[in-house]
Amino acid sequence: MRNICFYFQIHVPFQLKRYRFFEIGSDHYYYDDFQTTERLNSLVQHSYLIANRTISEMIRSSNGKFKCAFSISGITLELFEQYAPEMIDSFKELAATGSIEFLAEPYGHSLSSVFDADEFTCQVKMHSDKIQALFGKRPTTFFNAELIYSDEIGELVSKLGYKTMMIDEAKHIMGWKSPNYVYNHSYIPKLKLLVRNSKFSDDMAFRFKNLSLTAEKLVSWFSALPDGEHVINLGMGYEVFGITQPAYTGIFDFLKALPYHAMEQQMGFVLPSDVTKKAESAGGLSVPYPMSWVGNDKDLTPWTGNDLQQEALNKLYAVGERVRLCKDKALKLDWLILQSTDNFRYMSHKDPHGTNYETPYDAFMNYMNVLADFLERVEAQYPSTIDNEELNELLKTINHQEEEIERLENELSKPKLKTAKPDEKK
Repeated sequence: MRNICFYFQIHVPFQLKRYRFFEIGSDHYYYDDFQTTERLNSLVQHSYLIANRTISEMIRSSNGKFKCAFSISGITLELFEQYAPEMIDSFKELAATGSIEFLAEPYGHSLSSVFDADEFTCQVKMHSDKIQALFGKRPTTFFNAELIYSDEIGELVSKLGYKTMMIDEAKHIMGWKSPNYVYNHSYIPKLKLLVRNSKFSDDMAFRFKNLSLTAEKLVSWFSALPDGEHVINLGMGYEVFGITQPAYTGIFDFLKALPYHAMEQQMGFVLPSDVTKKAESAGGLSVPYPMSWVGNDKDLTPWTGNDLQQEALNKLYAVGERVRLCKDKALKLDWLILQSTDNFRYMSHKDPHGTNYETPYDAFMNYMNVLADFLERVEAQYPSTIDNEELNELLKTINHQEEEIERLENELSKPKLKTAKPDEKK
């Protein structure tokens, strides 16, 4: 039986405000709340809520046979909690159906898998904790930010306990191989890889209107695939429904019709974690250098392709160890937001997607002004004159002292037994 594996990425970045050089040291709030919430509200009202209701209806009308997965960044979940709690409620309702799966990813939708393995580990755990706290189930499948993958990153993911990871279809990796099979890591067979079918995914996401695509036509293309190609992985940004493809194009009606036409052709829908449990691997995939799902080259150049991006990334990740040692919640949240891939995409000469800046250089200068203030705050807490090992030992001592003070305070707060008085003379 041929199966369709749908998964959607949801990531809404915090937009940085215009932050001037003279504000460094005096203004520690970096965000344009109006711009951020305006973008969020547009996505929620014209895309996410309608799509969630559509998927809920699809699950009900198919008696639970329609299934799909979501990868929602941690900072997006925080935006939902603060400005669009109806989205959290909507996802909780979907979770209760048992027909959807939440995927793990770096909390800040960051490039930490490439630049800082320790930070990557922290963010993945933080994200899984958030998903479990909100929706009651811990993710078992991994979706890296921008589908970035390499053998080295796969090894990190496997060490974190994940058995399944989503990757993209890249010609220089796949060669003659079809994406419609389960594969595995090149030297860690237990890590299964699900390869996004980029043609069918992009037909839906970007060529829907031009192709006059219908559910019946798409399913007929699936039916024409060679026997044995048993899983079709369709991955895209969730904003495809209602934003990239506005409602007037018929995208929501198309989505609702898919289960009917698929099941009519004896096709099913599966969750990523279920695919790898049921299907054997067709072999290993070797990916020596990081790849992504962006552009024709499928590489990291949209975020690391010029000197501006590299300088910003190197300065940011140079303080990672010190930030992880601190307990300042505001500093830690800024750290996560500043790592978002969007900040570096805006600096791209090649593909500055979604930018509000006039030039990549403007994006770079604004980011570096913000980063300068952030680095001053890190320096104030943990001076660079103290090396990391010395700082770590100092913090251990402070933490030990805090624990001892807490223990003594608990002892003092316990009710004491009254000391018996000597018997008085009768």
